[in-house]
Amino acid sequence: MDFCKMKDFCEMDDFQKKCKTYGIDLSEEQKKKFMDYYELLIEWNSFMNLTAITDFDEVILKHFVDSLAVCQAPVFIKKVKESKVSLIDIGTGAGFPGIPLKIIFQDSKITLLDSLNKRIKFLDAVIEKLNLKNIETIHGRAEDLAGKSDYREQYDFCVSRAVANLSTLSELCIPFIKKGGYFVSYKSEKIREELSAGRNAIDILGGKIEDVLEYQLPDSDMNRSLLLIRKEKNTPRKYPRKAGTPAKEPLL
Repeated sequence: MDFCKMKDFCEMDDFQKKCKTYGIDLSEEQKKKFMDYYELLIEWNSFMNLTAITDFDEVILKHFVDSLAVCQAPVFIKKVKESKVSLIDIGTGAGFPGIPLKIIFQDSKITLLDSLNKRIKFLDAVIEKLNLKNIETIHGRAEDLAGKSDYREQYDFCVSRAVANLSTLSELCIPFIKKGGYFVSYKSEKIREELSAGRNAIDILGGKIEDVLEYQLPDSDMNRSLLLIRKEKNTPRKYPRKAGTPAKEPLL
């Protein structure tokens, strides 16, 4: 094994330690899948823009570990252990957090949605290489897909690491969740002010803020937040509005 490979595998042990802070004990098979995922990410990133983060240890921390941070939420762990949950990842990009969650929770049914077809082709390559089952990719916009009966209010969880204000994200994500399910918004900083501005939109869309988890990524000083919104009632049919409108004219 060459030096670079040895270094990477040593750092996989560090990944294992970080995962244990979330209650996750990686198997050797899961470690290999994450390694293969990383290698594909770097390979494809050489000819298309998937991520600005390419150093192995930074990908581990800022993409893989960060994606798994939802495991800190007791309601998420409870549901995935009780049954085969359904989850949709809106604006998944290079597959975060959907693919890391699929690697850990293999029985979950996962949908990856992105508006750029070239990213979908990358995700399909990852799914094939990692031999992941019960996972689908969709090229499209959330505003369009949420109007289709096969997807509207069909999921236990909707997750998103997309960069957008909370009102916009809520309009794009909450329509996918069934009553009693959750929208989990990953944020890269403390969100109390944004949360205050988005409360009315969340209520209009049928959601209720249940919890805000503020934390630091393991062994770092990077602040993160997870916002958990429970679906209390059906989303009015007029939401989400036509493509582009939620971003241009966020609900107030």
